[in-house]
Amino acid sequence: MDISEIRITLRDDNKLKGFASITLENAFVIRGLKVIEGASGLFIAMPSRKRKDGTFQDIAHPINMATREWMENQVIAAYRREMQRVESGEVPPPTARGHYDDDDDDHGSAMAGRY
Repeated sequence: MDISEIRITLRDDNKLKGFASITLENAFVIRGLKVIEGASGLFIAMPSRKRKDGTFQDIAHPINMATREWMENQVIAAYRREMQRVESGEVPPPTARGHYDDDDDDHGSAMAGRY
């Protein structure tokens, strides 16, 4: 499996540092991964939905630790590269918006606009 593209949307928040979308094998997109600053550093939270009982359930996630670590390392590296672009003045600094706002991004999908 190959991550063919990672897109990062930065946020300026105490814990939520950004959102990520990943494209697998130029064929499948997963949106809504969160880059979170935790007590022991950055980590990735998978896309999730809130259940009726108030708990959250992952919508998509790796099924083993090796894949989770591999994916997390790649997304965090992309986040750090994006932060370097901000520090160099190449892109504007992040906003404090707390929701995922990527509606105009179709990741080159052949299905974009069909549904």
